[in-house]
Parts: sequence; C-alpha cells; structure tokens
Amino acid sequence: MNYTELDVWKQARVMVKMIYKLTKSFRPEELYGLTNQLRRCVVSVPSNIAEGVGRQSQKETIHFLYIAKGSINEVETQLYLSFDLGYISEDDLKHNIDKLIINKKLLNGFINYYKKL
Repeated sequence: MNYTELDVWKQARVMVKMIYKLTKSFRPEELYGLTNQLRRCVVSVPSNIAEGVGRQSQKETIHFLYIAKGSINEVETQLYLSFDLGYISEDDLKHNIDKLIINKKLLNGFINYYKKL
C-alpha cells in the first residue's frame, strides 16, 4: 500500500493544516520561536510516516514511526506551552489536543500493526 492511502498519514496532514492555522495568530516575535518549533514538529509527523513506510525493513519502518510519535508528543507539549503563555484559548487547546489524541491512537495502531508483521 502507498503511504498516501494510509489514514494515519492523511490525519497527520490534517493536523499540519490545523497547527499552521492556529499559529497564524501567534505574536510576530514568536515567528522564530514557538511558531517555528510547532510547525517543524507537526510537519515531522507525516514526513516520518512516509519515510518509514518507504524503508526496506520492518525495523527501519518502526524506527521512523517512533520518531513520528515523539514529534506528536512535542506538538502536544508546545500546545500546552502556547496555552500557558496566553497564545491560545482553553477551547483552542482542547480542540487541538482532541485531534492530536486521534492521531496518537492511529499512529500507535499502525506501530502495533508493523510489530506483528
């Protein structure tokens, strides 16, 4: 199966769009700080899924999927920091964390699938 057909990859792309929209409202002085860090981490998720699926071995694939999982955890932390700093509302935090949890579950399921191969 091509990685572009995977729900986990498609949902990760949705998460990228969501974070880019959210960070548009961040203060300009955060462009090279939290804004950039959040965007880099969220882009890492579908990128590492794609790279992992393109690898030759199950071990390599799982390695890249775990990198994607780490990036999701970074995004989650940075969302909480954005809330703590007053850049996003509690509603924005909750909405984005809810979407993030969906992505975490899909990714965990995909990792478990590869472990059983």
